[in-house]
Amino acid sequence: MGGNGKFHKWKISIYRSSPSNSDENLPDHHQQQPPPPPKEFICSICNSIISDPVVVASGQTFDSLCVQVCKELNFTPTLSDGTTPDFSAVIPNLAFKLTIAGWCNENGVVESRPLDYVSVKRIVKAFMGCGKEVVEEEEEVGIMPSDRELIDAVAEKPDLNVSHAMTELAHRVNHFYSSSSEESVVISASPPTPLPLTTRPACLSPPSSSISDLESLNLNPNPNPEEEEFITKFKSRDVSDQEDGLIGLRKITKSDEHSRISLCTPRLLSAIKPLLTSRYNSIQTNAVAALVNLSLEKANKIKIVRSGVVLPLIDALKGGFNESKEHAAGALFSLSLEDGNKMAIGVIGALPALLHALRSESERTRQDSALALYHLSHIHGNRVKLVKLGAVPTLLAMVRSGSLAARVLLVLWNLANCADGRSAMLDRNAVEVLVGLLRRNEFDCESTRENCVAALYALSHGSLRFKALAKQAGAVEVLKEVEATGSERAREKAQRILMAMKGREVGEAMWDGILDSAGLSGTLCRVDGGGLGGVRGGKNVRDGAKSTKF
Repeated sequence: MGGNGKFHKWKISIYRSSPSNSDENLPDHHQQQPPPPPKEFICSICNSIISDPVVVASGQTFDSLCVQVCKELNFTPTLSDGTTPDFSAVIPNLAFKLTIAGWCNENGVVESRPLDYVSVKRIVKAFMGCGKEVVEEEEEVGIMPSDRELIDAVAEKPDLNVSHAMTELAHRVNHFYSSSSEESVVISASPPTPLPLTTRPACLSPPSSSISDLESLNLNPNPNPEEEEFITKFKSRDVSDQEDGLIGLRKITKSDEHSRISLCTPRLLSAIKPLLTSRYNSIQTNAVAALVNLSLEKANKIKIVRSGVVLPLIDALKGGFNESKEHAAGALFSLSLEDGNKMAIGVIGALPALLHALRSESERTRQDSALALYHLSHIHGNRVKLVKLGAVPTLLAMVRSGSLAARVLLVLWNLANCADGRSAMLDRNAVEVLVGLLRRNEFDCESTRENCVAALYALSHGSLRFKALAKQAGAVEVLKEVEATGSERAREKAQRILMAMKGREVGEAMWDGILDSAGLSGTLCRVDGGGLGGVRGGKNVRDGAKSTKF
């Protein structure tokens, strides 16, 4: 792929072709051009295939270097669809990186090389509207800001010979790729010499989403012997060794808080990752259960998600052994408690699996899946995803049947707090379902009743349809009962709903009176006969619009 985002096809002839063998006789696959990449694979900032995808807080996916440059320049681009991304949180998307690599392999497309910092900075500056301004001196010579910090730090000590440092910078940055091969040609400014600044500080290294890089940065010069023993067993080809190691890890992390923290390292997580989808029941079950134990510590939650084990957990939840499914649902629930994980878990694809797990035969799997959905739906992006996945009719059906009503109402309450969820719930007669649940008053505890009233209150916000649907379902009588006998929280929400409904009635009556006094009401009445008539039966056209969907 070229730097402009276009693909070039190179025809390399190995054998001399005879005059009779023309291009018309070549097989079709030799003449076909690589298909264009899906638009989801293209970074909307640099317009190239994403080489290191990251998800930002607003849900979009970009190349990590583009996000890094935008943050360094304190610039937020306006994308082609008119939206502006939120760079406050950046999470590596390893699953998407594998998807892009798989597409490239299937279509014979060379995977995109990591982008060049200077080129990306020029692109972002063009995005900022700098036009053809002269680029800063450090960009012209290929010096990154992190390199400039090193040079400035050395320059403060005049007695130090900085020639080696300058040589290293020139040796590392000044390179190019020839247009006819994939080999890198390095231009060295001077013969190789011992370099005092060859190793850059870790704090100045660019971020990477690679697991191997993560492991190398966390290598302990004095490894924990217990950790080494577990890793050795996990990587053994002997199934019994793997099983013994997992059982031991599961036991020691069940109650020992210190062991949960000290053993939750990138190396151990990387070793346990392939065992989460093992074809052996005991290995898979103990691996997922051990991961649940590790996830109990708050300090481990983000570390576990960034290790890339969420995707195998989802696979275990979807198609693992029965006990493994229970533990996988518990692990996703535990990891979703951390705010920094909510968006990443939703992006990786846990929501469909958790929705399907609500129908599991295991009560434990259903309970933990519902709680995971509740915590994940605190994020607006996950709420929208759940609505698009068709979660609303599934959740309302569960409320009707009384299955997991307490947990499901929590999810519905979150969905009702966003416009898409509120609209979908009103379309599916959620008001009637919730009012019916209050009328039956078959709650296991008062908190379930409170959540039901809270969901109704969220549906009443900013909706012109709620009042008509609530009246049709007989909500006034039911809410007055809650106001008289419910808990303090339930009574407060019921009062607010009744006041809102009453306020709208008073407002409509006042508006009708103003129109009548001005002699304008006749122009707003329904069509009677063949033209505009007077008030038919004293009713305004609004009465006929109650059944209309806005």
